Amino acid sequence: MTSPQGRRVRDSATDMAHIVLPGHANVHGSVLGGTVMHWIDMAAAVVANRHSRRPVVTAAIDDMAFLAPILVGELAMIRARITLVDRSSMEVRVEVDSENLLTGERRHTGTAYLTFVALDAVTRRPVAVPPLLLETDEERAEHALGLERRRLRLERRKAREAADRAAGVR
Repeated sequence: MTSPQGRRVRDSATDMAHIVLPGHANVHGSVLGGTVMHWIDMAAAVVANRHSRRPVVTAAIDDMAFLAPILVGELAMIRARITLVDRSSMEVRVEVDSENLLTGERRHTGTAYLTFVALDAVTRRPVAVPPLLLETDEERAEHALGLERRRLRLERRKAREAADRAAGVR
């Protein structure tokens, strides 16, 4: 469970599954990308909520690529794990796989990294979250990569802000 020093990755990990129905599909018979992104955002929000035990908001989504379609009748499996914690922000890795329920065939269909910010329930301002306790070599490696992703994310944000200022955009 929770330690006074922080929270473990496994304490907030979330696995979800959705059967792709015709209402989720595009004209090609595969799930809409926006629907997959919604499922990804929901799973990641659960992880961030569990870690922080605070209201959270999505601050960023990095590099979402759709590698393979998930067809009507297949299972979309969403696996979300926290990878990095800063003062008030949390990065969550979400992996999406498909499973053909008739054959058992599984395919990796995408990975995304989302950043969430924890908010104070009253003021809705960013608030500190518990640190992340890293227990395995895999968790430590993902955390190190998360630090680099965070650095790059902040560089991109500064560049966008500078470009917006130069263009007179607020």
